Amino acid sequence: MKLIGSSTSPYVRRIRLLLADAGQGYEFRDLNIYGEDRDELRRRNPTLRIPVLCDGDEVIYDSRVIFRYLQQKLGLPAIGWEQENLLTIIDGANESMVALLLAQRSGFDTGEDRLFFNLQRERVDKTLETLEQAVDGDAFAAWHYPSICLYSMFDWALFRGLVDAARYPHLAAWLEQQRNHAGIADSDPRDAA
Repeated sequence: MKLIGSSTSPYVRRIRLLLADAGQGYEFRDLNIYGEDRDELRRRNPTLRIPVLCDGDEVIYDSRVIFRYLQQKLGLPAIGWEQENLLTIIDGANESMVALLLAQRSGFDTGEDRLFFNLQRERVDKTLETLEQAVDGDAFAAWHYPSICLYSMFDWALFRGLVDAARYPHLAAWLEQQRNHAGIADSDPRDAA
């Protein structure tokens, strides 16, 4: 099994953590997707997104699809509809934060009163407020794929300076409680930057 992506991507990290939690060995190809490795990404995935999982003749795109593939292949527990909804909320926050980060890196002032930026900031605020409440409840009491995704997204947002942990005390405390799970230290994006 070979996982292709970037060590700073929260979408790649969630698959790395899932594989570590399952005790599944794999080869990791760390790409510079905005630099010299862009051509390899073009060859591997027509959507130009990461991660990509290669397993023999199978090539699987997108972290949610890779999760479903690994769930079947490795016999991982299924997730229910409530957890699927939590994944949608996590992905919504993650997508908006990636859009804001890419806009910032492109020289845009993402704090401007512009429709696109306003919509992204609103989504981030609403989704993180919802996840803050979910963590305060018991939705993330167990370490499962939605927990892995939440950990990857929120830690990445802190790493990139996109959120203030003080605004989300339950999320910040939950994040600290998860630091000993398999693969957390090995996949920390701070070590790759």
